[in-house]
Amino acid sequence: MTYTINRMVPDTGIDDVDARARQALADHGFGVLTEIDVQATMKKKLDVEMPAYRILGACNPKMAHQAIGIEPRVGAMLPCNVILREVEGGVEVSAIDPVASMQAIENAGLTAVAGDVRDLLAKAVEAI
Repeated sequence: MTYTINRMVPDTGIDDVDARARQALADHGFGVLTEIDVQATMKKKLDVEMPAYRILGACNPKMAHQAIGIEPRVGAMLPCNVILREVEGGVEVSAIDPVASMQAIENAGLTAVAGDVRDLLAKAVEAI
């Protein structure tokens, strides 16, 4: 099983894809709770150059509330990370597959919620 939902956005920059990703996530019920600029962090901490790479921590409050109600410690697995990274020819978008990330938790109710979240994330990624 693959652990990410992927899409290549050709011939565009990361700032454009970032804006499109945030809008697509919002359109599908997600908010961006956290943002990590990995490129800037690596430059600051290690003085290493790398292509643009951002991690957006996305959360669908309704689904998160439902998951926490089923499995209170699932918060350790939240939010759903969405990666934007510059690659040759454009920007690759990769979102975590919640079903894959929840495999360690044996709870059928949680698996069902993870499937619903995966469907929403897949639609958001496709809409970017």
